[in-house]
Amino acid sequence: MTNQKKVIALEARLRGCRNVITIGVRTNFSDYSPQDADLIRSAEKIYYPTTFYADLFDAMGKSTFPSYHTYKFVQDKIKQTALFDLLKISHPRTRVFYGKRQKRTITEYFKFPFIGKVPRGSAMGRGVYLIKNEDDLSAYLNIVTPAYIQEYIPSDRDIRIVVIGNKIVHSYWRIAPPGDFRSNIAVGATVCLDPVPEEALDLALHTAQSCRWDDVGIDICMYNDKYYVLEANMKYGKEGFRKAGIDYIKLMEDMIENEEL
Repeated sequence: MTNQKKVIALEARLRGCRNVITIGVRTNFSDYSPQDADLIRSAEKIYYPTTFYADLFDAMGKSTFPSYHTYKFVQDKIKQTALFDLLKISHPRTRVFYGKRQKRTITEYFKFPFIGKVPRGSAMGRGVYLIKNEDDLSAYLNIVTPAYIQEYIPSDRDIRIVVIGNKIVHSYWRIAPPGDFRSNIAVGATVCLDPVPEEALDLALHTAQSCRWDDVGIDICMYNDKYYVLEANMKYGKEGFRKAGIDYIKLMEDMIENEEL
């Protein structure tokens, strides 16, 4: 790999890769050194450019990884849900309520219990609430605007399927901790490496490709023999890789070297 042409990255996600030059993120482009600015301008593709620079590179016609489309949906459950609906991707029944008048109608659309989420900027299980009654609903509405309400699908586990480039690179079950309805590793869920059903794998790959997302963790649950995409995580953790003995940095080095990204 010593003669391998190196690619350019801004964010630190690939800092350990031998075939990647990580330049770092400067909020003012003028803060880059002339040498680094020239590297960015001349690169055929920029890896992990951040949401801010992904927009700029797209405007100038420069390719990025992850794709511009991937960045447009980072931690935005409202946009993700709208896209799932447009593409007819199986997803729990969800509705967004804006303003006091709409919020007063929530229980006309959903019966307790149901899920309330912080619709933007939340991850790792934070900002997800099981709403069992009017008091829970009132407390939730005091902290969010708009209200993102989703039907509750009872389950003690879900499936995380990671798609990088155009293929699935890892999949595993996440088992919720006792007494919690969430299956996020950050809240104490455990990784289970039992085989993941082909139907779930197919749904995850179909979702990523249909949405034009090329670096994403798709969360899927099963209920009454049907699979549902819960949400997409563009900033997924690495614990599932570690548990499976997968060297994430080596994986990314190889995919870059093989021009899969």
